[in-house]
Amino acid sequence: MTESVVQVQHLRKAFRSHRVLEDVSFEIRRGQTFALLGRNGAGKTTTLRLLLGLLSADEGVIEVLGRDPSKEPLALRRRIGYLAEDQAMYPSMTPLELCRFLEPFYPTWDRHLADDFLDRFELPRHTRIGRLSKGQSVKLGLVVALAHRPELAILDDPALGLDPIARKEFNRDLIEHLQTAGCTVIYSSHLLEEVESVADVVAILDRGCIIRQDSPDALRDSVKQIVMPAAAAAAAPRPASLLDVRRHGDRLAVVVDGAADFLQRLDVEGVEHEVVSLSLDSIFEAFVIGKPRRWPGTDLSAAITT
Repeated sequence: MTESVVQVQHLRKAFRSHRVLEDVSFEIRRGQTFALLGRNGAGKTTTLRLLLGLLSADEGVIEVLGRDPSKEPLALRRRIGYLAEDQAMYPSMTPLELCRFLEPFYPTWDRHLADDFLDRFELPRHTRIGRLSKGQSVKLGLVVALAHRPELAILDDPALGLDPIARKEFNRDLIEHLQTAGCTVIYSSHLLEEVESVADVVAILDRGCIIRQDSPDALRDSVKQIVMPAAAAAAAPRPASLLDVRRHGDRLAVVVDGAADFLQRLDVEGVEHEVVSLSLDSIFEAFVIGKPRRWPGTDLSAAITT
């Protein structure tokens, strides 16, 4: 059985009276890329800081690489590569100077690997960091996060602020230098189209709770949009896992998790319907801002008109 790298059980965290995380549980196996998806304020960064031992949980159990991050944070961080959004680096240093400065802090730092990354990412070794472009700064952050050959890489929305081409280039480098090396990765983002190409497992975090977790392929197989005549909704059974309902003229578009069961019921009832496959972005939207309470039943005016 594949070894567990991260185990989180019934995690809760609040800042004063504001509950940020509520009963969060998940597991990450060695070699997986685990995508933590959520809107701003959903609790993504708080979760990652708890894994790093930068915060303490109010309740729950966290184990990272076999250690409790709240008890052994420094020993644990030597085995983790961390890249945060807008990660601060010394602007007066050059990329080469930064690498040499950080090397003594990590017993496993590989100078040859760091040099190789600087070359592969085409980073100017002797330019002051303060003069680097946003894309170059992100790549440099990736270099210093990986040069000590971490067992676990934690990337907190690292591509935020990059233009679309730079984001694609960053994720290409991410795939090449992390997944092919067998490194376990936690990738936090709300840039959902990027996650589809890199994630083995997706966890949707909303208002401090994980509301769905699965592989991207399994999510796309399970969650479908079904379009049918609005007049047929009165006779159609309400889906058990309804995520969203929208009215388009005389047609009703519903998004359902576990769509196969609902489609089978529609076939039995003889309801005309069309099945539409959704992107991960649309699936995420249905989970976090969908309107499942708008199932019209006999009152078709209750559905959203778009």
